[in-house]
Amino acid sequence: MAHAIRFYETGGADVLRHEAVEVGEPGPGQARVRHTYVAVNFIDIYVRTGRYPAALPSGLGSDAVGVVEAVGEGVTDLQPGDRVGYLLGPQGAYADVRVMPADVLIPLPDGVSDRTASTLMMKGMTAQYLFRQVYPLRGGETILYHAAAGGVGLVACQWARALGVTMIGTVSTDEKAEVARAHGCTHTIVTSREDIATRVRELTDGRGVPVVYDSVGKHTLMASLDSLQPRGTLVSNGTSSGPVQIDTTLLAVKGSLWLTRPAMVHYATPRPQMLAMAQELFDHVLAGRIVGEPRQSYALADAAEAHRALESRKTVGSTVLVP
Repeated sequence: MAHAIRFYETGGADVLRHEAVEVGEPGPGQARVRHTYVAVNFIDIYVRTGRYPAALPSGLGSDAVGVVEAVGEGVTDLQPGDRVGYLLGPQGAYADVRVMPADVLIPLPDGVSDRTASTLMMKGMTAQYLFRQVYPLRGGETILYHAAAGGVGLVACQWARALGVTMIGTVSTDEKAEVARAHGCTHTIVTSREDIATRVRELTDGRGVPVVYDSVGKHTLMASLDSLQPRGTLVSNGTSSGPVQIDTTLLAVKGSLWLTRPAMVHYATPRPQMLAMAQELFDHVLAGRIVGEPRQSYALADAAEAHRALESRKTVGSTVLVP
């Protein structure tokens, strides 16, 4: 019998239940995947708490890697035994095995292990669309990136280094600052004792930066705006500290700034675009420019414990569940 994490009401981590589930055969256009690793992302907390609505009862998670067990009618580019990962599709990745739409499954190349891929599907593809599509970086820029020691942040540190970008990263502790710098972050700002905007101006000779990538949200909004050059861009790609609310007049006052709130689905579809993004990521991995391994692992049944650790900011880098 397969098992999965489900929740019947929104709320704290204690709403998560580890339950036996029935998994059938894949239908037309589907594949059944047995997971080897399931990634834990902050967006999962948004779904669990109701910030992002889900029809209840619901599964949880959208990011995992595993092996194809069976394919349904019409699926021609996958076969049993193929190693795959995914980051889009319906909620329910927190499971031993599940049936998925085949068109969201990304084949994993030889040389990229399941364990590495489990840290890089959502997080690596997020870094790709932020750095290569939302505000395309070409090298030579100086940027501000919040939560530089997080799961996406450590990939972003490496991608920035590969592009020749000077990355200023915010972190909450000196220990996290050391980790971020080891992964390629040029300068770190420890937010518990340093003022973000003041330090950014110091590091840029008063100019500020052309772009800020801000996954924190409410608590860092003003610091992000105050760190930008005139006509700079704030990429608001997360709200871990709470939703962003802004009077757009402030954008004019602060220097005719741009604000965007991107979503992965609009950059990773249709399927050829998703596969091209994955190829660019895997090219960096295979060349050794980007490395990734989970820094925290929990059993699938302990998903609630993993959520508590992530919410309390006790984690560094990526967290995975092991079915």
